[in-house]
Amino acid sequence: MFTIDAHLDLSMNALEWNRDLTLPVSEINAREKGLKDKPDRGNAVVSLPALREGNIGLVVATQIARYVAPGNPLPGWHSAEQAWAQTQGQLAWYQAMVEKGEMVQIRNLVDLDVHLALWENDEDSSSKPVGFILSLEGADSIVNLDYLEKAFEYGLRALGPAHYGPGRYAHGTDASAPLNSKGKELLRKMDELGIILDATHLCDLAFWEALEIYKGPVWASHNNCRALVDHNRQFSDEMIKALIDRGAVIGGAMDAWMLSPGWERGKSTPRERNVTLNTVLDHMDHICQIAGNANHIGIGSDLDGAFGTEQCPADITTIKDLNKLTDSLSIRGYSNQDIKKIMHGNWLNFLRKNWG
Repeated sequence: MFTIDAHLDLSMNALEWNRDLTLPVSEINAREKGLKDKPDRGNAVVSLPALREGNIGLVVATQIARYVAPGNPLPGWHSAEQAWAQTQGQLAWYQAMVEKGEMVQIRNLVDLDVHLALWENDEDSSSKPVGFILSLEGADSIVNLDYLEKAFEYGLRALGPAHYGPGRYAHGTDASAPLNSKGKELLRKMDELGIILDATHLCDLAFWEALEIYKGPVWASHNNCRALVDHNRQFSDEMIKALIDRGAVIGGAMDAWMLSPGWERGKSTPRERNVTLNTVLDHMDHICQIAGNANHIGIGSDLDGAFGTEQCPADITTIKDLNKLTDSLSIRGYSNQDIKKIMHGNWLNFLRKNWG
């Protein structure tokens, strides 16, 4: 079944992890044998061939670069201009993949329809380009609003103002503060340009202010439920209800610490905790129960988002295994129509409504 994944950090993996994503996952992991510089070395699950094997023909692909002020212990850049330069390197990688025929950028409804026709023509998909919608995770690299216009011109179509910690425009996971004046101006400019607001990672105070200020389309590319795993990274039921009221789609995230209460990084294992794709479905199903339908969930895996098989569902070997969700959904009683919505239809309906 044609599948859409609404959150993959492909350029981060290509540049910061130095992974050649045109290779099979097995070759990427073999190249990393013995490396210890990152905790997920040799545990990758994502590559462009693996996406094609799973019929995952469209992804929301990120740029990401954090600014860190003095005293902020998180990794990041010491100026907004440095962060911007990092995102431009990531953009150059996507453009190189386009020139090589590995990927194709989707900027509007015409691009989307052409790409879907290619992937739905029943021909072998092993050489088809993977489509990507460009998103920015954390707005720190937007030096000023003129840079947001530049980003829109090169195809940025979604933006999450925050990531982890305090940001230049909004505070995110494990931090808390209202939006500052620049954050409010950013949201108004996004609204003007038609850039989708990604509510993922916004701290609670910024979340509620953002929904009040921003009037355009909202989604949450990769987020789970606080009712099941109690952490500020997750959405409360009230937040989920507010997103449903705005017509949002929420992508189920697959980082095990968001799926298993009390997860200890570097100690807990997916098999020990019985974290599987069914665990992800618990969160997705919780959203469906709140909505009363299956119209507001999708996949936003965040696979290889600085973690690999050591911290993702135990039944995932490569990203192609996302297709196992169809059988699991069927066992839970979801209809074929609802399964299609979850695998791709809800994201497509969102784009058609808001790009049309």
